[in-house]
Amino acid sequence: MKSRSNYVCQSCGAVSSGWAGRCHVCGTWESIVEEVSERGTTKKSSAKAAAGIITLGEVDTQSTQRIQTGINELDRVLGGGITPGSLILVGGDPGIGKSTLMLQMCAYLESSQPLYITGEESLHQIKQRAGRLLGIPDSLRLMAETGIDTILSAITTSRAKVVIVDSIQTVHSDLIESTAGSVSQVRECAAMLMKAAKKSGTAIFVVGHVTKEGMIAGPKVLEHMVDTVLQFEGEKTYSYRILRAIKNRYGSTNEIGIFEMAEEGLREVPNPSEIFLAERNQQDSGTAIISTIEGTRPLLLEVQALVTPTNYNVPQRTPTGFDLRRLQMILAVLEKRLGLKFGEYDVFVNVAGGVSLDDPGVDLGVAAALVSSLRDNPLDSSMVIIGEVGLTGEVRPVSAIEQRVAEIQKLGFASVMLPKSNALKLPKGFEVKLVPVERISLALAQLIA
Repeated sequence: MKSRSNYVCQSCGAVSSGWAGRCHVCGTWESIVEEVSERGTTKKSSAKAAAGIITLGEVDTQSTQRIQTGINELDRVLGGGITPGSLILVGGDPGIGKSTLMLQMCAYLESSQPLYITGEESLHQIKQRAGRLLGIPDSLRLMAETGIDTILSAITTSRAKVVIVDSIQTVHSDLIESTAGSVSQVRECAAMLMKAAKKSGTAIFVVGHVTKEGMIAGPKVLEHMVDTVLQFEGEKTYSYRILRAIKNRYGSTNEIGIFEMAEEGLREVPNPSEIFLAERNQQDSGTAIISTIEGTRPLLLEVQALVTPTNYNVPQRTPTGFDLRRLQMILAVLEKRLGLKFGEYDVFVNVAGGVSLDDPGVDLGVAAALVSSLRDNPLDSSMVIIGEVGLTGEVRPVSAIEQRVAEIQKLGFASVMLPKSNALKLPKGFEVKLVPVERISLALAQLIA
């Protein structure tokens, strides 16, 4: 066999004829690496193509029974459990809890005889981690291996229904001469694992690293090859973690799972709204209770605003957990439609709990918190504020209003301010008081005397 060299971008997988300082596709600097591969002689396939052709009516439609992980939040994100024969990619920042989640999942899958394959840690380290967690059985099967051929053989001989490979960047194939973690290695090893999963019916979880931009490391084709991509998110300074499905061939991508990192491992958070609102002070100005939707789950959060005189020629606009451009738009609407002056003030906005918001339905709550801080006048702590703010000052309707109001009533709030068009479409039966509004000027006049 003859060897050949390719120059491959480690960020996007683009192939170049020669080395360059910058990738011509994604524009990343210093990402072009020479990779040596072997090229063998090609053989013509003698298989008959017609042998694999069937009609749509001949396809077996019997549903495959999913495997329950025992972790309700994980089952929710997966769409009801693990689908046999699926390849699932789990990504997240270092230390966020990916390996901990996989190890805890094995505790509930004892009947499925899971196999945990590690390429980053020794078996002694896995034993120490299992000792810190609750419920990890001593019968859990472990394997420390990075060779893809040995891993595939173990998957076949172990007859495990669920296999965890931690991580894909450490797995390598001897057929490719590039180092482990390179684009060609990750692509080839993922393809072999996918083939093994479909052939044996074993569900394989693959843990993946992320880049400094927060994207899963390796070629983009890796995310296209797998059946499900799970992203584990959260700030290290906070104990809360969010598991989000970016891609799911067997379920919805709108569901999220919320966990809390504790000393004994990850704990499920069945009612996150109560935790996010537990530390709020009801007498402070610049705070408002808002309702957002994460997937199909409504969340009540506290948004905090601080408007203070600036010491700079250009005032600061510093949001945490909220989009900067959205904040600038809300400030512009407040100045234009209400005549408020923020040009001499620094503005800080923070979403309590480390949650990042991209729901436009929180605009009215952010605007109310800003004006409350500017006037130093507290808002009604028993009211939740919902609504999208338009450029002309109108309060526009939001999605999933029934789920939001049901969560507000469940947590015992007295009233909710919402767009008038949403209030007209709400079914009767809600005990919480509805305060419909059409314009931001009228809304803030009712909120702040």
